[in-house]
Amino acid sequence: MSTANVTETVLEVELVEQWRLDTLERAGYDAESAAVLAASPEVDLHLAVSLLTSGCPVALALQILL
Repeated sequence: MSTANVTETVLEVELVEQWRLDTLERAGYDAESAAVLAASPEVDLHLAVSLLTSGCPVALALQILL
């Protein structure tokens, strides 16, 4: 893999993580919790948002997701 491809891949991962972070914060997660979830690709973003929109407290949502 060339350096350009690696750079593009890293940039894409960073952009996706930032999008996840923004989405989680808009859903109601505090900055620290959103950062942990955003950096965890195994966490289902839709489930994370759905938990809060269904009334689940952040602390419980984190226990479920992590």
